[in-house]
Amino acid sequence: MSQVKIYGLRSHLSEIKAKLSDVIHQCVVEALQFPQNKRAHRFINLEKDDFYYPEGRTDAYIIIEFMMIEGRTVETKKNLIKMLFEQISSQLGISVTDIEICIMESPAANWGFRGMTGDEVSLNYKIDV
Repeated sequence: MSQVKIYGLRSHLSEIKAKLSDVIHQCVVEALQFPQNKRAHRFINLEKDDFYYPEGRTDAYIIIEFMMIEGRTVETKKNLIKMLFEQISSQLGISVTDIEICIMESPAANWGFRGMTGDEVSLNYKIDV
């Protein structure tokens, strides 16, 4: 299970939202071996006066947060992060300096979906990749 939140300026995200979602999802499918039909993305559109970001960033600056059931190897998570930098930069023209990524993991028992806890659900994909 994975949930993705993408934070950025409304003025920038509105133009690239669909393409960015596609790029993120393709990276997740490849790096985490997710099924194609498992996309859960939320865009948090911020106004300029609601989004303070570090010096040296542009209005294209985005933060991508992943919340996942724990179990992936360090190598798999690093591969996902590197793939996201490469693909977002090359396909959307966003500088890697304007992309920040954080993966947060939680035990399966802390998740609830389909009326059960995550440790009770049978998933159709592997977590331990």
